Amino acid sequence: MASQHWPIDEAPGRDVRAPIPKDFRLESGERLAAAEVVGRLHGRDDGPLVVVAGGISSGRFATRWWSWAVRAGGPVDLNRVRVLAFDLPPGRDDPGVTITTGDQARLLALLLDAIDAPRLEAFVGASYGGCIGLAFAAAFPQRIGRLVAISAAHRSHPAATAWRGVQRRLLAFARDCGREAEGVALARELAMITYRTPDEFALRFSSTPPAEAGAPYPVCDYLIARGAAYAEATSAARWIALSDSLDRHDVPPDAVRCPLSVVGFTSDRLVPIEDSRELAARAPNLTRLVEAPSIFGHDAFLKERELVGRALHDALSPLYAPSPREIAA
Repeated sequence: MASQHWPIDEAPGRDVRAPIPKDFRLESGERLAAAEVVGRLHGRDDGPLVVVAGGISSGRFATRWWSWAVRAGGPVDLNRVRVLAFDLPPGRDDPGVTITTGDQARLLALLLDAIDAPRLEAFVGASYGGCIGLAFAAAFPQRIGRLVAISAAHRSHPAATAWRGVQRRLLAFARDCGREAEGVALARELAMITYRTPDEFALRFSSTPPAEAGAPYPVCDYLIARGAAYAEATSAARWIALSDSLDRHDVPPDAVRCPLSVVGFTSDRLVPIEDSRELAARAPNLTRLVEAPSIFGHDAFLKERELVGRALHDALSPLYAPSPREIAA
Protein backbone atom coordinates (compact mmCIF):
# COMPACT_ATOMS: atom_id res chain seq x y z
CA MET A 1 0.00 0.00 0.00
CA ALA A 2 1.56 3.26 -1.08
CA SER A 3 1.99 5.99 1.52
CA GLN A 4 -0.76 8.60 1.45
CA HIS A 5 -0.72 12.14 2.78
CA TRP A 6 -4.14 13.55 3.59
CA PRO A 7 -4.90 17.05 4.88
CA ILE A 8 -4.09 17.20 8.58
CA ASP A 9 -7.65 18.06 9.61
CA GLU A 10 -9.42 15.19 7.86
CA ALA A 11 -8.81 11.88 6.14
CA PRO A 12 -11.02 9.67 4.00
CA GLY A 13 -13.33 7.58 6.12
CA ARG A 14 -16.72 5.94 6.16
CA ASP A 15 -19.45 5.88 8.74
CA VAL A 16 -20.58 2.60 10.26
CA ARG A 17 -23.73 1.98 12.27
CA ALA A 18 -24.97 -0.61 14.71
CA PRO A 19 -28.62 -0.93 15.74
CA ILE A 20 -29.26 -0.79 19.47
CA PRO A 21 -31.47 -3.75 20.41
CA LYS A 22 -34.90 -2.83 21.73
CA ASP A 23 -34.16 -4.68 24.96
CA PHE A 24 -30.84 -2.85 25.54
CA ARG A 25 -30.96 -1.21 28.95
CA LEU A 26 -28.41 1.02 30.60
CA GLU A 27 -27.12 0.02 34.03
CA SER A 28 -29.63 2.48 35.44
CA GLY A 29 -32.46 0.54 33.79
CA GLU A 30 -33.13 3.43 31.40
CA ARG A 31 -33.21 3.26 27.62
CA LEU A 32 -31.43 5.46 25.15
CA ALA A 33 -33.52 7.50 22.74
CA ALA A 34 -31.10 6.69 19.92
CA ALA A 35 -31.79 3.65 17.74
CA GLU A 36 -28.17 3.12 16.71
CA VAL A 37 -24.53 3.64 17.59
CA VAL A 38 -22.60 5.59 14.95
CA GLY A 39 -18.88 5.24 14.33
CA ARG A 40 -16.38 6.11 11.63
CA LEU A 41 -13.56 4.03 10.15
CA HIS A 42 -10.33 5.49 8.81
CA GLY A 43 -7.12 3.99 7.52
CA ARG A 44 -6.19 0.79 5.75
CA ASP A 45 -8.92 -1.82 5.55
CA ASP A 46 -6.52 -4.67 6.28
CA GLY A 47 -4.75 -2.96 9.17
CA PRO A 48 -4.96 -3.87 12.87
CA LEU A 49 -8.06 -2.29 14.42
CA VAL A 50 -7.45 0.56 16.87
CA VAL A 51 -10.29 2.31 18.70
CA VAL A 52 -9.69 5.98 19.50
CA ALA A 53 -11.88 7.84 22.01
CA GLY A 54 -11.48 11.25 23.63
CA GLY A 55 -13.21 13.63 26.00
CA ILE A 56 -16.94 14.25 26.22
CA SER A 57 -16.65 16.77 23.38
CA SER A 58 -15.11 14.23 21.01
CA GLY A 59 -16.87 11.91 18.61
CA ARG A 60 -16.39 9.80 15.54
CA PHE A 61 -14.31 12.38 13.66
CA ALA A 62 -11.03 11.61 15.42
CA THR A 63 -9.04 12.99 12.49
CA ARG A 64 -10.54 16.38 13.33
CA TRP A 65 -10.48 16.62 17.13
CA TRP A 66 -7.10 14.83 17.34
CA SER A 67 -5.82 15.66 13.87
CA TRP A 68 -2.13 15.72 14.74
CA ALA A 69 -2.27 12.26 16.30
CA VAL A 70 -4.66 10.33 14.03
CA ARG A 71 -3.29 10.81 10.53
CA ALA A 72 -1.16 9.18 7.88
CA GLY A 73 2.37 8.97 9.24
CA GLY A 74 1.22 10.17 12.66
CA PRO A 75 1.46 8.52 16.07
CA VAL A 76 -1.75 6.63 15.24
CA ASP A 77 -0.64 5.93 11.69
CA LEU A 78 -3.49 5.57 9.19
CA ASN A 79 -1.04 4.06 6.73
CA ARG A 80 -0.61 1.11 9.08
CA VAL A 81 -3.79 0.68 11.14
CA ARG A 82 -7.54 0.87 10.83
CA VAL A 83 -9.04 3.36 13.27
CA LEU A 84 -12.56 3.28 14.66
CA ALA A 85 -13.96 6.28 16.55
CA PHE A 86 -17.56 6.67 17.66
CA ASP A 87 -20.12 9.22 18.80
CA LEU A 88 -20.81 9.20 22.52
CA PRO A 89 -24.48 8.90 23.41
CA PRO A 90 -26.72 10.54 24.40
CA GLY A 91 -26.96 12.82 21.39
CA ARG A 92 -27.39 16.57 21.50
CA ASP A 93 -31.14 16.37 20.96
CA ASP A 94 -31.77 13.32 23.14
CA PRO A 95 -33.25 13.50 26.64
CA GLY A 96 -30.86 13.08 29.52
CA VAL A 97 -30.11 9.61 30.89
CA THR A 98 -27.95 8.09 33.59
CA ILE A 99 -25.19 6.41 31.61
CA THR A 100 -21.93 4.83 32.75
CA THR A 101 -18.58 4.17 31.11
CA GLY A 102 -19.57 0.50 31.26
CA ASP A 103 -22.66 1.31 29.20
CA GLN A 104 -20.46 3.08 26.65
CA ALA A 105 -18.24 -0.01 26.50
CA ARG A 106 -21.25 -2.23 25.77
CA LEU A 107 -22.39 0.15 23.03
CA LEU A 108 -18.91 0.01 21.49
CA ALA A 109 -19.15 -3.79 21.54
CA LEU A 110 -22.33 -3.51 19.46
CA LEU A 111 -20.44 -1.42 16.93
CA LEU A 112 -17.59 -3.93 16.80
CA ASP A 113 -20.09 -6.71 16.14
CA ALA A 114 -21.62 -4.66 13.32
CA ILE A 115 -18.27 -4.35 11.52
CA ASP A 116 -17.48 -8.03 12.16
CA ALA A 117 -14.58 -7.25 14.48
CA PRO A 118 -14.48 -9.79 17.30
CA ARG A 119 -11.37 -8.14 18.72
CA LEU A 120 -9.59 -4.80 18.62
CA GLU A 121 -5.83 -4.76 18.78
CA ALA A 122 -5.59 -1.52 20.73
CA PHE A 123 -7.75 1.04 22.46
CA VAL A 124 -6.35 4.56 22.72
CA GLY A 125 -8.43 6.60 25.14
CA ALA A 126 -7.89 10.10 26.51
CA SER A 127 -9.91 11.72 29.30
CA TYR A 128 -13.45 10.27 29.19
CA GLY A 129 -12.33 8.02 26.34
CA GLY A 130 -9.64 6.55 28.57
CA CYS A 131 -12.29 5.78 31.19
CA ILE A 132 -14.34 3.98 28.53
CA GLY A 133 -11.22 2.06 27.52
CA LEU A 134 -10.67 0.89 31.09
CA ALA A 135 -14.33 -0.14 31.37
CA PHE A 136 -14.12 -1.99 28.04
CA ALA A 137 -10.96 -3.84 29.07
CA ALA A 138 -12.61 -4.94 32.32
CA ALA A 139 -15.88 -6.01 30.67
CA PHE A 140 -14.46 -7.60 27.50
CA PRO A 141 -10.98 -8.92 28.31
CA GLN A 142 -10.97 -11.28 25.30
CA ARG A 143 -11.78 -8.48 22.86
CA ILE A 144 -8.85 -6.12 23.48
CA GLY A 145 -5.16 -6.45 22.78
CA ARG A 146 -3.72 -3.44 24.59
CA LEU A 147 -4.87 -0.17 26.15
CA VAL A 148 -3.40 3.31 26.31
CA ALA A 149 -5.07 5.48 28.98
CA ILE A 150 -4.11 9.16 28.78
CA SER A 151 -5.28 11.71 31.36
CA ALA A 152 -7.66 9.06 32.68
CA ALA A 153 -7.74 6.91 35.80
CA HIS A 154 -9.79 4.10 37.27
CA ARG A 155 -12.01 6.41 39.32
CA SER A 156 -13.13 10.00 39.59
CA HIS A 157 -11.37 12.17 42.14
CA PRO A 158 -13.72 13.93 44.63
CA ALA A 159 -12.27 17.33 43.71
CA ALA A 160 -13.11 16.73 40.05
CA THR A 161 -16.60 15.65 41.05
CA ALA A 162 -16.97 18.87 43.03
CA TRP A 163 -16.10 21.04 40.02
CA ARG A 164 -18.32 19.06 37.68
CA GLY A 165 -21.15 19.07 40.20
CA VAL A 166 -21.21 22.87 40.16
CA GLN A 167 -21.28 22.79 36.36
CA ARG A 168 -24.22 20.38 36.35
CA ARG A 169 -26.23 22.50 38.78
CA LEU A 170 -25.48 25.57 36.69
CA LEU A 171 -26.63 23.75 33.54
CA ALA A 172 -29.85 22.57 35.17
CA PHE A 173 -30.59 26.01 36.63
CA ALA A 174 -30.11 27.78 33.29
CA ARG A 175 -32.17 25.17 31.44
CA ASP A 176 -35.01 25.44 33.91
CA CYS A 177 -34.93 29.24 33.60
CA GLY A 178 -35.22 29.05 29.82
CA ARG A 179 -31.65 30.25 29.25
CA GLU A 180 -29.99 26.98 28.33
CA ALA A 181 -27.47 28.31 25.79
CA GLU A 182 -26.19 30.87 28.31
CA GLY A 183 -25.89 28.14 30.91
CA VAL A 184 -23.91 25.91 28.55
CA ALA A 185 -21.58 28.82 27.77
CA LEU A 186 -21.01 29.62 31.46
CA ALA A 187 -20.47 25.97 32.35
CA ARG A 188 -17.90 25.74 29.56
CA GLU A 189 -16.10 28.78 30.94
CA LEU A 190 -15.93 27.12 34.34
CA ALA A 191 -14.77 23.85 32.77
CA MET A 192 -11.95 25.58 30.88
CA ILE A 193 -10.56 26.81 34.21
CA THR A 194 -10.30 23.21 35.39
CA TYR A 195 -8.84 21.95 32.10
CA ARG A 196 -5.92 24.38 32.10
CA THR A 197 -3.44 25.57 34.76
CA PRO A 198 -2.72 28.78 36.67
CA ASP A 199 0.74 28.81 35.08
CA GLU A 200 -0.74 28.93 31.59
CA PHE A 201 -3.15 31.71 32.51
CA ALA A 202 -0.30 33.69 34.06
CA LEU A 203 1.75 33.36 30.87
CA ARG A 204 -1.09 34.29 28.53
CA PHE A 205 -3.07 37.02 30.25
CA SER A 206 -2.35 40.30 32.00
CA SER A 207 -4.14 41.34 35.17
CA THR A 208 -5.13 44.72 33.71
CA PRO A 209 -8.49 45.60 35.30
CA PRO A 210 -11.45 46.76 33.21
CA ALA A 211 -12.88 50.26 33.49
CA GLU A 212 -15.89 49.18 35.54
CA ALA A 213 -16.64 46.55 38.14
CA GLY A 214 -18.31 43.54 36.56
CA ALA A 215 -16.71 44.04 33.14
CA PRO A 216 -14.48 41.20 31.89
CA TYR A 217 -10.75 41.02 32.56
CA PRO A 218 -8.48 39.82 29.70
CA VAL A 219 -8.66 36.21 30.88
CA CYS A 220 -12.45 36.51 31.01
CA ASP A 221 -12.56 37.55 27.35
CA TYR A 222 -10.85 34.27 26.48
CA LEU A 223 -13.23 32.23 28.58
CA ILE A 224 -16.29 34.03 27.22
CA ALA A 225 -15.17 33.29 23.66
CA ARG A 226 -14.67 29.60 24.48
CA GLY A 227 -18.08 29.43 26.12
CA ALA A 228 -19.83 31.12 23.23
CA ALA A 229 -18.20 28.74 20.74
CA TYR A 230 -19.46 25.75 22.72
CA ALA A 231 -22.99 26.93 23.40
CA GLU A 232 -24.37 25.44 20.18
CA ALA A 233 -22.29 22.27 20.31
CA THR A 234 -24.17 20.45 23.05
CA SER A 235 -27.28 20.53 25.20
CA ALA A 236 -27.56 20.83 28.96
CA ALA A 237 -29.10 17.35 29.20
CA ARG A 238 -26.26 15.72 27.23
CA TRP A 239 -23.55 17.51 29.18
CA ILE A 240 -25.16 16.63 32.52
CA ALA A 241 -25.37 12.97 31.47
CA LEU A 242 -21.75 12.67 30.31
CA SER A 243 -20.37 14.73 33.19
CA ASP A 244 -22.26 12.52 35.65
CA SER A 245 -20.94 9.47 33.80
CA LEU A 246 -17.39 10.57 34.56
CA ASP A 247 -18.20 10.80 38.26
CA ARG A 248 -19.82 7.34 38.32
CA HIS A 249 -16.73 5.83 36.69
CA ASP A 250 -15.11 3.20 38.92
CA VAL A 251 -13.13 0.28 37.46
CA PRO A 252 -10.96 -1.94 39.68
CA PRO A 253 -7.42 -1.68 38.24
CA ASP A 254 -6.86 -5.41 38.74
CA ALA A 255 -9.75 -6.06 36.33
CA VAL A 256 -7.75 -4.47 33.49
CA ARG A 257 -5.63 -7.46 32.46
CA CYS A 258 -4.49 -6.44 28.99
CA PRO A 259 -1.13 -4.70 28.50
CA LEU A 260 -1.70 -1.16 29.79
CA SER A 261 0.17 2.08 29.14
CA VAL A 262 -0.72 5.02 31.41
CA VAL A 263 0.10 8.63 30.56
CA GLY A 264 -0.50 11.28 33.23
CA PHE A 265 0.48 14.88 33.87
CA THR A 266 1.59 16.31 37.19
CA SER A 267 -0.41 19.51 36.62
CA ASP A 268 -3.72 17.75 35.83
CA ARG A 269 -6.25 18.85 38.46
CA LEU A 270 -9.07 16.67 37.12
CA VAL A 271 -7.02 13.47 37.08
CA PRO A 272 -4.34 13.97 39.75
CA ILE A 273 -1.08 12.22 39.00
CA GLU A 274 -1.47 10.19 42.20
CA ASP A 275 -4.50 8.47 40.64
CA SER A 276 -2.56 7.65 37.47
CA ARG A 277 0.21 6.22 39.64
CA GLU A 278 -2.28 4.13 41.60
CA LEU A 279 -3.81 2.77 38.42
CA ALA A 280 -0.35 1.85 37.13
CA ALA A 281 0.71 0.28 40.43
CA ARG A 282 -2.38 -1.90 40.72
CA ALA A 283 -2.76 -2.94 37.07
CA PRO A 284 -1.60 -6.56 36.65
CA ASN A 285 -0.05 -6.05 33.20
CA LEU A 286 1.46 -2.57 33.17
CA THR A 287 3.60 -1.85 30.12
CA ARG A 288 4.62 1.68 30.99
CA LEU A 289 3.77 4.69 33.12
CA VAL A 290 4.62 8.04 31.56
CA GLU A 291 4.29 11.11 33.74
CA ALA A 292 5.35 14.63 32.88
CA PRO A 293 4.77 18.26 33.75
CA SER A 294 2.72 20.48 31.44
CA ILE A 295 1.33 23.99 31.63
CA PHE A 296 -1.76 22.64 29.85
CA GLY A 297 -3.05 20.52 32.73
CA HIS A 298 -5.83 18.13 31.75
CA ASP A 299 -5.70 19.37 28.16
CA ALA A 300 -2.11 18.16 27.81
CA PHE A 301 -3.34 15.14 25.84
CA LEU A 302 -4.39 17.60 23.13
CA LYS A 303 -1.45 19.99 23.40
CA GLU A 304 1.69 18.03 24.29
CA ARG A 305 2.25 16.61 20.83
CA GLU A 306 5.84 15.42 21.21
CA LEU A 307 5.42 13.59 24.51
CA VAL A 308 1.98 12.11 23.81
CA GLY A 309 2.94 11.29 20.24
CA ARG A 310 6.02 9.39 21.40
CA ALA A 311 4.00 7.48 23.99
CA LEU A 312 1.41 6.54 21.37
CA HIS A 313 4.05 5.46 18.89
CA ASP A 314 5.81 3.32 21.49
CA ALA A 315 2.55 1.68 22.56
CA LEU A 316 1.30 0.98 19.04
CA SER A 317 4.56 0.15 17.25
CA PRO A 318 4.19 -3.62 17.89
CA LEU A 319 1.12 -3.44 15.63
CA TYR A 320 2.92 -1.77 12.77
CA ALA A 321 3.93 -4.17 10.04
CA PRO A 322 6.61 -2.86 7.66
CA SER A 323 5.13 -0.85 4.83
CA PRO A 324 5.75 -1.90 1.22
CA ARG A 325 8.15 0.99 0.83
CA GLU A 326 10.15 -0.15 3.88
CA ILE A 327 10.20 -3.75 2.58
CA ALA A 328 11.42 -2.57 -0.82
CA ALA A 329 14.19 -0.57 0.79
